Amino acid sequence: MSKVLVGMSGGVDSAVAAYMLKMAGYEVIGITLKTWIGADGKESRCCEIEDAEMAAQAIGIPYYVENCVAEFKEKVTEPFIREYIKGRTPNPCVGCNRDIKWEHMLKAADRFGAEYIATGHYACVKKHENGRYTVKNAEHPEKDQTYMLYKLTQEQLSRTLMPLGAFSKEEVRNIAEKAGIPVAHKADSQDICFVPDDDHVSFIEENATEKLPEEGNFVDETGKILGKHKGIVNYTIGQRKGLGLPLGYPAYVKRIDPEKNEVVISDDEALYGKVVYCSDLNFMGIEGPGISEKVNCLVKIRYHHKAGKAVIERTDDDRVKIVFEEAVRAAAPGQSAVFYDGEGCVLGGGVIDGTD
Repeated sequence: MSKVLVGMSGGVDSAVAAYMLKMAGYEVIGITLKTWIGADGKESRCCEIEDAEMAAQAIGIPYYVENCVAEFKEKVTEPFIREYIKGRTPNPCVGCNRDIKWEHMLKAADRFGAEYIATGHYACVKKHENGRYTVKNAEHPEKDQTYMLYKLTQEQLSRTLMPLGAFSKEEVRNIAEKAGIPVAHKADSQDICFVPDDDHVSFIEENATEKLPEEGNFVDETGKILGKHKGIVNYTIGQRKGLGLPLGYPAYVKRIDPEKNEVVISDDEALYGKVVYCSDLNFMGIEGPGISEKVNCLVKIRYHHKAGKAVIERTDDDRVKIVFEEAVRAAAPGQSAVFYDGEGCVLGGGVIDGTD
């Protein structure tokens, strides 16, 4: 069987992926990409080296660590901060997957003479009859991670194995327990790996190298001033909690205007719309439509959003107009819109940059 390099985060999923591939007869090597060390000296949840090394020892595979801290800062955390300063809500895991994890693992695989790399993502790699590779939804929708993988390239996917696509989390933990893998019951992390307690504001304040936006005005959709906000990095589209506006009715963030340093407030109904635009495109299961060509598909605008029926239309080389059959709530600039076919395979996706 082929040699495969498995990215090991220190969690149970990547450990079981490595174990399953070894049991299938592959020559397996484990690697952890060291990406982030916090001010308190703690590693991010994607690179807990001690746990990953213990898992590799239990499985009986060689294990290595590669330092990617400088590049992770350049390509992930610094853009994350810049996006919030621009009033957007970024998806750092999407870019990290392509530009850090897959990029570095494939380079390491070449050094080790490994044909494949593998991860513990809940997804399946599929090759279509048209010759293009894509990722297909995991069989258990509650764990599906295809949304975060849409930017992977054809070359990256052609060398990728994802053994967990058909398994539930409970099944994965049972496999780990029976195999004696020490992280079998380690808790999952729900946060961005480098943002403790999901507190992005504190992370930005501690790590920004430029001056952050100051206080400004909350305004309604007509421009009427409603109060003062604490700085636009504190807010995301659709947010209700923490506004501190005693208006006598439920108020939500509808739009953030960095040029005017304003946060526009509305009721919930005003958050819904059928038209979303996105750019920074990557097509996966298809080559991509031509200019003005339309494609019927399903589209997700958030990780936990249920994909809705839509038509995408290529408006120029790097922009798509999405028209949903039913209105979607709080499409946020900076988040990803991911396109699926009817079988749960990713067609492609892009970064939301506007709505109508």
